[in-house]
Amino acid sequence: MHEDHTSSIADEERPLLPSRKAKIPSTPLPKLQIAVLLIVQLAEPISSMCIYPFINQLVRELDITGGDETKVGYYAGLIESLFFATQAVTVLRWSRLSDRIGRKPVLLIGLFGLCISMLAFGLSKTFWALVISRCICGMLNGNIGVMKSMMGELTDSTNMARGFSFMPIVWCVGATIGPFMGGHLVRPRDHFPGIFTSPFWGNYPYFLPCAAAASFTAISFILILLFLKETLPSVSSVTPSVPEPGPSNATASSSATSETVPFRSLLTPSIVIPVANYATLALVEIAVIALQPLFYSTPHEYGGLDFTPSVIGSWVALFGFVDGIFQLCFFAEIVGRLGPKRTFLLSVSCFIPIIAIFPIMSSIVQVRGVDPTIWFLLTLQLSLTVVLDMSFGCILMFITSAAPTKRSLGTINGMGQTLASIARAVGPAMATSLFAFSKERNLLGGNAVYAFLGLMACGLVYLASCLPSKLADRDDNRNQ
Repeated sequence: MHEDHTSSIADEERPLLPSRKAKIPSTPLPKLQIAVLLIVQLAEPISSMCIYPFINQLVRELDITGGDETKVGYYAGLIESLFFATQAVTVLRWSRLSDRIGRKPVLLIGLFGLCISMLAFGLSKTFWALVISRCICGMLNGNIGVMKSMMGELTDSTNMARGFSFMPIVWCVGATIGPFMGGHLVRPRDHFPGIFTSPFWGNYPYFLPCAAAASFTAISFILILLFLKETLPSVSSVTPSVPEPGPSNATASSSATSETVPFRSLLTPSIVIPVANYATLALVEIAVIALQPLFYSTPHEYGGLDFTPSVIGSWVALFGFVDGIFQLCFFAEIVGRLGPKRTFLLSVSCFIPIIAIFPIMSSIVQVRGVDPTIWFLLTLQLSLTVVLDMSFGCILMFITSAAPTKRSLGTINGMGQTLASIARAVGPAMATSLFAFSKERNLLGGNAVYAFLGLMACGLVYLASCLPSKLADRDDNRNQ
């Protein structure tokens, strides 16, 4: 009787609505390891984006097009795409290899290839030399997928948003430094005649920005070699101590180092949908990125802004600076308030007005040239792109959370990077070729490329709506 009375009192005092679950405190991030990893990531955008301000001018000077201005986009887009085309062939193998031998050796191989290829690109005097150097870069470079795997292994569900927020920030910093170097270090003999007096700089006017990017990559290689710890459990847990004898110990050691998750078992909707979103995002984003410098450098009579490489480099660098500040200050807070799915939907929706601004500027510049309206539209486009870039941090969170175990994290990131590399191989050539074709045939007033990209952006928004409402809980699989 007493127990029934106590139970009824407890039921009466219990609130009708359950109290909100106490917030789990955030795990401190391993700052030194993440800092070293981010320095390595910085080498990627610096090396890849330093060529964007001058690649169209380089194509013109090598006389690849035979003086036909409308064909510059074809060849520039092809050169930009080759890195991603060759990376798409090899990146999954590098990621699978990192699941077996560890993340650190694969990163070192990638940095070495990146350094050599950038030096070769700066020394190239023919179209085929440019092609070979970019192919070497992509073939040896599996770093992007491996770095994402390492970030996933260095974080958990409580601090993942903060950890992954640094990756787009670092990319933005690289996107600031790379174009700035590419725009201002070209032709050093002309710009700094008192310092660069050797005839070498006249014969190789585009070597200095490539050499600067290669030097930073070499520094990153040394930092990785000396300071970065292995994060793959089966490799990092190996110690110099002598194991106890016995068959069970040997079996466990063998299985821990050699077994990988079967690839087919990972082809589930919970993994495929985030990976498909990442690939589509990469396709649309790289198409817009490749289109921007071409649009900026195209003469007014063809609907472009006729900017010089230094102006292009400064403008793109300004975007990178503003973008980095925004991601650092607001990304984790916005994701915390809206959730990763709504943040991702908001971000990718910005593609539509970003693309629409291009034909608006084109029509204005053909009538009035570059006036204050153009600068206003450029600033608006930059602001929308800053919001757009939150999408990468969000989709990396979805992909990482979808991994059933740490042993599969490298393979899943490799899947995503393979498809993203294919998309990034197709994107620049597709966008710049459509740009050139639109101008040659005057399709939709020369604006057919923007209509096509707009339709792709709408498809991405629909695909984003298929993502799960919440991230999968990673904590149960954290130590597997």
